[in-house]
Amino acid sequence: MACSTDFVQYIADQCAGAGEIAVKKMMGDYCIYCDGILFGLICDNNLYLKVTEPGKALLKEVILRPPYDGAKDYFYITDVDDRDYLASLIKVTLPALPKPKAKKHPMKA
Repeated sequence: MACSTDFVQYIADQCAGAGEIAVKKMMGDYCIYCDGILFGLICDNNLYLKVTEPGKALLKEVILRPPYDGAKDYFYITDVDDRDYLASLIKVTLPALPKPKAKKHPMKA
């Protein structure tokens, strides 16, 4: 089941306190970014955050599960209605994630 656009927009709005939020469609589901860093996925109208130790320490409940078949485990976030909680989770998660790689520009002939 793919995500509804209303749910994706709701999650983006709920996470906005953490920084500049962007979502990109990925085969019916979405990658979610804050300040250019991929921190989670929105799949089947559920929010998943990448696993980090700082995030684990802040979670209200730790539920690990893959967002789709064949994926590694992510934190499954059950409380998506608490904006401050989501912003805090994202803010502690981002520094623990690898920085995005610089895109290579094609060489001009």
